Order: sequence, then C-alpha cells, then structure tokens
Amino acid sequence: MSKPVKNPRAKQKKARQDWPLVIYVWIMVLGVLGYLVVGEIILGARPHPLHWLAGLLGGVAGYFVGWVWYRWRGDII
Repeated sequence: MSKPVKNPRAKQKKARQDWPLVIYVWIMVLGVLGYLVVGEIILGARPHPLHWLAGLLGGVAGYFVGWVWYRWRGDII
C-alpha cells in the first residue's frame, strides 16, 4: 500500500492560539485609566474625542505592557 498524500496546506494551518489573559487585562485597565485619568481629569475642558483617544492610546499601551508582563512573569492564570 502506498502512503496517503499529505495536503501541502496542512503545514500552513497551525493551531491558532489566542492572546494570554494578562494582555486582555492590561488593555482593559490601561484603556479605562487612560480614559478616566487623562481624558476626564487632565483633558476635561478639551473636546470629547480627545477623551476617547486617550482611552485608545491607553489600550494600545496596555497591549505592549501585557506582552512584556507575559514574557517576564507569565500568564495570570
């Protein structure tokens, strides 16, 4: 008997892993803190879209801080 022919695309289909939980936590925490502290307290008199921008930038910073934390300490679960 001959061996079955493997699909060449099978190597491309790897098991997709989600991000670790610690990254989601840091995104949420820094996003909310960015919105509340920077957006509402520091930029309180500025136009409201700047508040959302502060929250978005906090979330982006949380993504990178989360990866650094994951590499350094591992996941939180």
